[in-house]
Amino acid sequence: MMETLEKQLRERAAAHGQEHIFRFWEMLSETARQQFLNQIADVDFSLMDRLVNTWVYSEPPEEHFKEIVPVPVIPPVQTGSADAADALHAGEKALRDGRVAAFVVAGGQGTRLGFEGPKGSYPIGPVSGHSLFQYQAEKIRKLQERYGAVMPWYIMVSDSNHDATQSFFLHHGCWGLNREDIFFLRQQMVPCVDRQGKLILEAPGRLATSPNGHGGSIQALVECGALEDAQRRGVDLLCYYQVDNWAAKIADPYFIGYHVLRNASMSSKCHRRNDLREAVGVHCLCDGTYRVIEYSELDLYPQLLQEDDAGEPVFYAGNPAIHILSVPFIQALYQHFESFPWHKAFKKIPFVDAEGRLCRPETPNGYKFETFIFDALRFTKHSPVALEIGRAGEYTPIKQFDGVNSVVTARAAMSEYWAPWFEAAGYAVPRDGNGQCAVPLEVSPAFALCRDEFVEKIRGATLRLDNGIAIHADGSWTPGTPGN
Repeated sequence: MMETLEKQLRERAAAHGQEHIFRFWEMLSETARQQFLNQIADVDFSLMDRLVNTWVYSEPPEEHFKEIVPVPVIPPVQTGSADAADALHAGEKALRDGRVAAFVVAGGQGTRLGFEGPKGSYPIGPVSGHSLFQYQAEKIRKLQERYGAVMPWYIMVSDSNHDATQSFFLHHGCWGLNREDIFFLRQQMVPCVDRQGKLILEAPGRLATSPNGHGGSIQALVECGALEDAQRRGVDLLCYYQVDNWAAKIADPYFIGYHVLRNASMSSKCHRRNDLREAVGVHCLCDGTYRVIEYSELDLYPQLLQEDDAGEPVFYAGNPAIHILSVPFIQALYQHFESFPWHKAFKKIPFVDAEGRLCRPETPNGYKFETFIFDALRFTKHSPVALEIGRAGEYTPIKQFDGVNSVVTARAAMSEYWAPWFEAAGYAVPRDGNGQCAVPLEVSPAFALCRDEFVEKIRGATLRLDNGIAIHADGSWTPGTPGN
């Protein structure tokens, strides 16, 4: 049987000019051969031909637009306004009706954080050591309690962290969530190619691959059965976010409400860019079509780098990667996914030489291909929602341990976000000479999701904030350690 599969795959690879991948076949063990054949069987050679022809042998023509204008943005929610009240009512009804699921992209490892393991298992809590996954699980648990409905949690993982992520969830008892309401789906991998468009081997019996990008969540949701599961449950709204953003409001009823009231197929949150070169995409309308232009491509469109008289970006709507996608829209995208745009990156990709020895290049030597979920916005037929948010309590991504968008800045943002909660409850928060919170503060989302709820539940408790504090789900607390 292996011989038959080998023959078929050799012929398939040769038909696409990739027969070189079998050059180390004779030195592989039987087990390694079977694993290699399984990997090759998953390769979409027709797709690889298209990507190589488009991105390696040539360059796709640059897009030119007659007009690029800022996307219409709903201003930050003003809780007293009539439209916000309508949105809240519609969003809360959708939550109570069980129409909403959480969807997190969690395929990354914690390597850049100096951490071994899935990024979602990183212990972000500066006092408690609670992981990113725990914060998110507690938000979902609280929302389920508040609205009296199950909120399934779809989690896209990668080949590299699939098993470790599931084990982490089981080890922690899924933080009180029902395991049957948690659905892991595996992201597809795409082979890497060299400058000649040939598939790269990272070992004698293994292709070099990379994840197909967060746009690949469209395929994963359908092909792994998550979309079918959602439809069976009556879920038609997926709240998308990325695992490294601890602050994400996973199912914001205002955001959901605006999406529902406008009958949108996909909606996005946006934030004001800190500066013209902030590493976030920019929301805009290009000849009337909703686009997000990635920050690495801004120089192609100089108007996106304009400032107003106050020195602020004219195109201020940055992309925090927080969306709502309607289930029928996802299904429609999947049916025509061949038209979904791809992007390439020229990277340093380890490879094996003619003798099968691993080489680690010092300069870029090959291409990785990926898709971006925000490119789905160009396919929307109904009016998308662009809702402006503040960063505090909404967007604090963690890309590295220190510096911009880091563990250090996220922990500081936690304390700054929760400090007013403690002060509103009558506690004195230690602050430094610049007025910044001087101690680490944490509040479990399972205890309180908003300041008013926190004040009502904690007022009168005897707390010591001298060295910081973590308030847990049951209202108990752990003090920080001196100097932390």
